[in-house]
Amino acid sequence: MNTLEVCGLQKNYKDFCLKDISLELPAGYICGYVGQNGAGKTTTLDLITHQKKSDGGVIKINGMEYKENPKKYKEMIGYVRDMCYFPNDFTLLDIQRILKDFYETFEEDKFMNLCKKWNLPEKKKIKDYSKGMSIRLMFAGILARDTKLLILDEATNGLDPVVKQEVLEILQDYIQDGERSVLFSTHILSDIEQIADYIFFIHKGKKIFYDTKEEIAEKYLLVKGGLEELTDAASGKIKGLKKTSVGFEGIIESDESTCLSVKCVLEKPTIDKIVVAFIKDMEE
Repeated sequence: MNTLEVCGLQKNYKDFCLKDISLELPAGYICGYVGQNGAGKTTTLDLITHQKKSDGGVIKINGMEYKENPKKYKEMIGYVRDMCYFPNDFTLLDIQRILKDFYETFEEDKFMNLCKKWNLPEKKKIKDYSKGMSIRLMFAGILARDTKLLILDEATNGLDPVVKQEVLEILQDYIQDGERSVLFSTHILSDIEQIADYIFFIHKGKKIFYDTKEEIAEKYLLVKGGLEELTDAASGKIKGLKKTSVGFEGIIESDESTCLSVKCVLEKPTIDKIVVAFIKDMEE
């Protein structure tokens, strides 16, 4: 079963348009939603969570549209962003009371156990929390209830390495039962490289590609060579072509690598290299 289904999603603004975004995310998997700042990542998440209304398309979580049962739809979503969304003057205990009243599946004991595990102070105001503490608090609120889709919007930005690794481990634990999924929006591609099963690449409101991380890595090759080996035929097929005084580097589709000189060096590219090459081509 698909945890998330998005078909033909659109949102029109005066200076930006999200166009025909479609994806299916099976239960038990993590999808990295990647692109530059301003590419449309946050807009997509706002539409999925119904913080904004779309201008077209269908969104389903566990087969349910928002209009069928708005309360249950939102109950299935957990949301973590780069800045804490709880009121600054509230304490942890205030947050506990709010979540208890707002969500039917919220478990107070589980919430408090998580907060104690992460050493979150009960009486300190949220405005006095560090960024790492704020991220942990948002996760505690989500993990203490029955959600199906965990959405992250640049949630690892600015975290120290220890907290960031902890967050990535939380995401992997979250999907272990095979009934829940994660949509992780970020421009930090090293995080996605580490944990994502699927990669959705968006640029200026349009889908560029969506596939498993393994399929994407198999489809493309990183090619390096001397300038004397760079033929016109090869140059036209290399994405993100970068030339130096002595050589070149870029990304080429595996099926098209036969046009390269046998002296060229071919390597498995990182997702970062592939995405940057695409962006460079599209920006030129």
